[in-house]
Amino acid sequence: MESNPRPGVDPLVPAIALLGAVKHYGAVRAVDGVDLEVRRGEVFGLIGRNGAGKSTLFKMMLGLVKADAGSLLIQGSPVNERSFRSVRRGIGYLPENIVLYDNLSGLETMRYFARLKGAPVDQCEATLTRVGLSDAARRAVREYSKGMRQRLGFAQALLGSPRVLFLDEPTTGLDPAAIRSFYQTLRQLRDEGVTMIITSHILAELQERVDRLAILSAGRVQALGSVQELRERMALPLKLEVLAEASSVSAVQAALAPLPVGDLRWQGPRSQASCPRDAKMAVLTALAVLGSAVRDVVVHEPSLEDVFFGFAD
Repeated sequence: MESNPRPGVDPLVPAIALLGAVKHYGAVRAVDGVDLEVRRGEVFGLIGRNGAGKSTLFKMMLGLVKADAGSLLIQGSPVNERSFRSVRRGIGYLPENIVLYDNLSGLETMRYFARLKGAPVDQCEATLTRVGLSDAARRAVREYSKGMRQRLGFAQALLGSPRVLFLDEPTTGLDPAAIRSFYQTLRQLRDEGVTMIITSHILAELQERVDRLAILSAGRVQALGSVQELRERMALPLKLEVLAEASSVSAVQAALAPLPVGDLRWQGPRSQASCPRDAKMAVLTALAVLGSAVRDVVVHEPSLEDVFFGFAD
């Protein structure tokens, strides 16, 4: 829920609400009856293969592409109605491929976008500092690396202190330090009550950083929930790593033998196996009884990539 709702905005109204959203291009069903709610102050992931409909859905929610059918509301305002114009000023958007003017400096670029958006020009320098571009503010954009251009694109999306952010593949071209800084900024924005919807093909990045996500396939939502909820719904097996004392391998093997573990492989005193989620405690209990014969046990949850392929295939 938004921590500091604007006057006239009901904090109980979802930041984004779609009901039966449809967009067809001839026989291609780019978006085919999508129902979706994104809560205020939520970091929401939208994932899917190329052509799943993510970019079209983004453009529909931004009012750049008109829906063929269905209802789309952002901050309680219907998209593509005149009232949405004022709402749009409170929306930030970082497209996958942002176009910048190479002859302008970073600061000039920000001032240009600020005037387009009606945002305070005096925000520009502070926003560049926030994304780590203060030292390059007066350099021409043509001298920027791909990662610097991406950070400049993120900076323009933050102009006007938006309450809703759309981020399409936002970490493209960023190095590991810049990616960490980017997600630190997102955590700060979330604490301020900003709603964010983010797409990325790098699923490992999103796994621990989104509150909920939707898996899109062929223009439809195939699954919706938190990463843990989707793991449990798929009933994917857990992965176990067991390190035994060299002299106790046979005892550990005997303890695991009657249990529903699969793909059990030993390499010296180390073993890897899988087990159903509902058998985890039985396996751990059996190993705990062995005491010092077991040196370590590591349990791995299915990754978001495992979950994605389970639902998208």
